[in-house]
Amino acid sequence: MKAVVLSSGGVDSSTCLSLAVKEHGAENVSAMSVFYGQKHSRELECARKLASFYGIKQYEFDLSAIMAYSSCPLLSGSKEEIKHKSYAEQIAEDGEGMVATYVPYRNGLMLSAAASLACSIYAGEDVLLYIGAHADDAAGNAYADCSMDFVEAIGKAINIGTYGKASICAPFAGTNKAGVVKKGLEIGTPYELTWSCYEGDEMPCGECGTCIDRAEAFRANNVKDPALGN
Repeated sequence: MKAVVLSSGGVDSSTCLSLAVKEHGAENVSAMSVFYGQKHSRELECARKLASFYGIKQYEFDLSAIMAYSSCPLLSGSKEEIKHKSYAEQIAEDGEGMVATYVPYRNGLMLSAAASLACSIYAGEDVLLYIGAHADDAAGNAYADCSMDFVEAIGKAINIGTYGKASICAPFAGTNKAGVVKKGLEIGTPYELTWSCYEGDEMPCGECGTCIDRAEAFRANNVKDPALGN
């Protein structure tokens, strides 16, 4: 079995990468990263470091042209500010549904690209497409393309469209972020190489939704975030 892992350089995808290498061996795993127009390159730099750490091939694609018309605050062309509040606070204020940092159909776009890549580099072989979607992201319908319904639906479509060769593996779709970190700590995920912050400064801001979620996940495991140093 071969594997292609969607690798953003963050906690969730990096845990998926560690899991794929553990389950299939580094020689059977490739990573795929996407520049979609995000405001900084820190996460892509971390994705490259992770691929180097595991000694696997890293494929990078520029899909930014598709996102050029979005006002999502994560994108370089947007004039919107990134909210420095937890997702729970945002949902409490605005109600359930799409949060401002939802990038239009990003996971669907990346999974489709990964399926095409997988069927090209592993032609004729069965391939698992790993994605780090987890239950916290799907909570309150904040990110619809992280939900179980979405993963199952697009997984079926991809499997049909690739003649049964490519299948989605979303090992954390029913797990919260603390559970993702717990698994990563068990299998030795090098979290010191990862980046989650939506801002691209020298150090994480500690105040955006993903920084808050990350801190809480490590705190729940009684471990200091290795990426923060001493």
